[in-house]
Amino acid sequence: MPDRPAVLTKRTLDKDLDKLTHVEDATKFVSRKLVAPGLGLIFLGLAMLFAGIYVFDRPSAVLVIAAAALAAYMAMNIGANDVTNNVGAAVGARAMTMGQALVIAAIFEILGATVAGGEVVKTISSSIVDTVQVPPGTLSWIMMAALMAAALWINLATWMNAPVSTTHAIVGAVIGAGIGAVGPEPVNWRVMIEITSAWVTSPLLGGVIAAGLLFMVKTLVIYREDKVAAARRWVPILIAMMVGGFSSYMMLQLQAPSEFSTLTILLFGVAAGFIGWAAARSFVLRQALGLENRNSSLRVLFQIPLIGSAALLSFAHGANDVSNAVGPLSAIVRAVGGSAEGALDQPPIWVLLIGAFGISVGLLLFGPRLIRLVGEQITKLNPMRAYCVALSTAFTVIVASWLGMPVSTTHIAVGSVFGVGFYREWYTRHSKRRIEYMRRRAESWALDEPEDPNTHEVRRRYLVRRSHFMTIVAAWVITVPASAALAAILYWVMFALFV
Repeated sequence: MPDRPAVLTKRTLDKDLDKLTHVEDATKFVSRKLVAPGLGLIFLGLAMLFAGIYVFDRPSAVLVIAAAALAAYMAMNIGANDVTNNVGAAVGARAMTMGQALVIAAIFEILGATVAGGEVVKTISSSIVDTVQVPPGTLSWIMMAALMAAALWINLATWMNAPVSTTHAIVGAVIGAGIGAVGPEPVNWRVMIEITSAWVTSPLLGGVIAAGLLFMVKTLVIYREDKVAAARRWVPILIAMMVGGFSSYMMLQLQAPSEFSTLTILLFGVAAGFIGWAAARSFVLRQALGLENRNSSLRVLFQIPLIGSAALLSFAHGANDVSNAVGPLSAIVRAVGGSAEGALDQPPIWVLLIGAFGISVGLLLFGPRLIRLVGEQITKLNPMRAYCVALSTAFTVIVASWLGMPVSTTHIAVGSVFGVGFYREWYTRHSKRRIEYMRRRAESWALDEPEDPNTHEVRRRYLVRRSHFMTIVAAWVITVPASAALAAILYWVMFALFV
């Protein structure tokens, strides 16, 4: 047996290289978590640079640039926490992937904020605290403290996986900073009562509309003998409702209300809805070819309407909730005279752009953390139920934005999800149509008679997780006082340090 050649090299170097490789792998794993915060910091720097281009040669430019950074930070937190309500239902129903949902939401958030976001910005910037009674310098620091307090609270809530209302946070922060600065007198309590009433009624309205839409879908499509034929008839009509309502809203936003009568706007919406129906009808007919008469086929036919309603909801959210980020910034610009456009009723376009892109950046970097909570953990959603949730939320937010009321999309979306879930529970137990339909199916399949839905077991079957209801309501209740107290403290600190 020949002798083995002597090994003249040591393996120490290889072992050292292995250790280095493990260190590199560990470094990459840790650094992944730092990518999103790093990109967020880059966006804050770009927002400051963008604001500086407009205000560098005007008084109090440093204050406005700092406020722009806070507004961008607030906008990113809105994107991380609040925008999840727009696409959570679609992702939970598996109508689109996470990546598709993020891209669609980001695009339509920017469009909604820049095209239709000015009306609600005015409410946040000038209607909650009476700007006439507050000196401009004091108003600027009130809004700075409100921005920082709301952003910090929402950031904490996002880190804790709690979908709180960003509208609650900013309104509470403005009130707290205002009271901390000059007392309760300048606070417009009448506007606050209107806003608070909208917070209470909007989730109820969203739930009722979502339940009504689900009733219509169940009655006209799901529990029909020929489901596919019924869907061919009614899915284009549902799409027409979405297109018509959205077109009427766009007409209101893009034109002065006095230019067109209510009847003209209504007829325009009907015409746009008819065009949408004609286009959707041919598309649905093609999609329905070869589909079996099963509920799984309905998922295919409802996928496109669900994606469209999610895009519409993102547009509506951008129009309504951009005010939470840039409303205080708009008030600061107007107070210090940092922009000639700040004197006008509408906020400057560069202010809206900071909010619009900030929401989208926050969504893309941090949004997936909470998207599945609303879409999967409250009640089970399929494309039909998710469509009802999305369309109901979109219409409710659009009407609120048209009226200039900063409602909470979190409230409305969650209210719609609960409305769908509670209606399913009621329908499962009490619908004679469903009982008769299940009985006919059992007879046609030569199976035993289905169990009576009024038995004790079915009564115990809950389709909505009650624990989430109490958790979400508790978060809603805490947000306003917490953000108000934090804003008052921050105002006193800022006043002591900088004034």
